[in-house]
Amino acid sequence: MQQSHPMVGHVHLKVADLDRAIAFYRDVLGFELTQTYGRQAAFLGAGGYHHHIGLNTWESAGGRPPPPGSTGLYHSAFLYPDRTSLGAVVKRVLAAGIPLDGAADHGVSEAVYLRDPDLNGVELYRDRPREDWPRAADGGLAMVNAPLDVDALVAEAAVD
Repeated sequence: MQQSHPMVGHVHLKVADLDRAIAFYRDVLGFELTQTYGRQAAFLGAGGYHHHIGLNTWESAGGRPPPPGSTGLYHSAFLYPDRTSLGAVVKRVLAAGIPLDGAADHGVSEAVYLRDPDLNGVELYRDRPREDWPRAADGGLAMVNAPLDVDALVAEAAVD
């Protein structure tokens, strides 16, 4: 049966340094490098998919991030299958010396926020089962923005 609604396929980012960006998305976040176009572009995916992330330096080699107050991408969000997997990637992020911008329990999900090497916002998260999502009296979602215990999350990480 064909889907009747759109889905997000991939995010494609302009980066200043292709090798640095590949190292972050592959080695820290855990995506697989699926293809490169010379020294100017790369594609990474998960689960055998052709690409969830595109990286290129076509217009941005050696460039700077946009200044604060500019429009652009707020963040890209990457869904991990469970709390253990999320803890493992956060453990790699911290081991790589990458600071966190924040962490939150949204009721429907647990999320950690950081920046990639080009200062693009990145959200790493896991969803709770739908039956556990918080609901308002009318049945609609009642998402929250509560603190997330990152130390407990990392302590539950899968052994790499």
